[in-house]
Amino acid sequence: MDEQVITGTTAAEIAASVRALHERGALRRGDALPPVRELAAQLQVNRNTAVAAYRLLAQAGVVVARGRAGTVIAGVEAVAQEGYAADSVLRDVGTGNPDPGRIPDLSSALARATGRPVLYGEPVIDPALEARALAWVREDLPDPELRITVTNGAVDAVERLLAQALLRDDAVALEDPCFLASIHTVRHGGYRAVPVPVDAEGMTVDGLRAALDAGVRAIICTPRAQNPTGATLSPARAAALRALLADHPYVLVIEDDHFSMLSQRPYETLIGPGHRRFALVRSVSKFLGPDMCLAIAATDPETADRLAFRLSPGTTWVSHILQRLVLAQLTDDTVLREVADAGRHYASQNAAFAARLTERGLPAEAGDGLNLWVALPVEARIVAERLMRRGWLARTGDEFLLGAHPAPSHHLRLTVHDLTAEEAGRLVDDLVEAAGRSAPRS
Repeated sequence: MDEQVITGTTAAEIAASVRALHERGALRRGDALPPVRELAAQLQVNRNTAVAAYRLLAQAGVVVARGRAGTVIAGVEAVAQEGYAADSVLRDVGTGNPDPGRIPDLSSALARATGRPVLYGEPVIDPALEARALAWVREDLPDPELRITVTNGAVDAVERLLAQALLRDDAVALEDPCFLASIHTVRHGGYRAVPVPVDAEGMTVDGLRAALDAGVRAIICTPRAQNPTGATLSPARAAALRALLADHPYVLVIEDDHFSMLSQRPYETLIGPGHRRFALVRSVSKFLGPDMCLAIAATDPETADRLAFRLSPGTTWVSHILQRLVLAQLTDDTVLREVADAGRHYASQNAAFAARLTERGLPAEAGDGLNLWVALPVEARIVAERLMRRGWLARTGDEFLLGAHPAPSHHLRLTVHDLTAEEAGRLVDDLVEAAGRSAPRS
């Protein structure tokens, strides 16, 4: 039908045409758009023009990429998000949040964060924070050419890193199961997610090899405290993955070390000494609080230069007040001790809860991170529904899965570190019963 014909010769015109069709109801939620090559041929434009048009539409939330299913008109749909569930009277044990009582107080740091006003045209990175960040990452990534970029949190860093290196429909390797924010970032950017299975030692070698054979141009990996599984790269696994990547030095490797200072495990990396495109991203949100929207990205020089174009002085930079506030905390011995204590607290609470489950006939093992990844003998959905009737709200593993899976998830991701002893005991009882285990209560 003529009223459904996409028109235009520039990316902006093509995007505007699709939006107009959507607004008139000619294109509805779930309707497929033509493949990029087909659209380019229809409009007699360069393929890159069609790619750019679809990227504009994806960034505006008008379309979403569905991999082999193509690009479809988006709709208002519920998607899984981290944090507390809205409007629930149930005790939420799926938040993924740090304990607010374990977040250091800002009072003393606020006074140190004030200083002279920063004006347009000045450097976007506070020099003292840059020096502290370099010292922090060089403990684990001693590349002599490291450059530091400061972003508005880890998600912002990953989004900018992908945008400076990829085109729409480019393939990105993601861990499976995967951190929710990474799933959203890749899908909303119009990229194609290629799942890489995760086991107790991190990304699998066979999985990453298959992803590289599929032509991925970027890899997002969590080297420790993988969310949701809690897995951490073992030295042997990291070495095997680096060896595999040695033949792919220009594939962008993004390591999201979100748990960093709280982690109880050593840092291992996929980034070998000869790798040419990489970024180690460390956010402060898990230990200084989610409202501290700041992350540092340690990258190769070319990636840093590309990122610099996307962090203009006075417009898209990170507030220097926030930078100074973070620096004040990262150089305060009392704060650092509190952060270290918090990391040990999360580990001990998770280990104790896992031990209680194991004693009751539901084997569980605590990985690293804020959460527990609990294997179940039945579908997680069934257990979650039974827990709801007992007053608990839990997350099933289905929310974290990529692509097609042969069966529903048999895992729950639980956030239990902030439960009282009484609450923890009651949750263990209810979880064991909901999973169909009949071991006697302790």
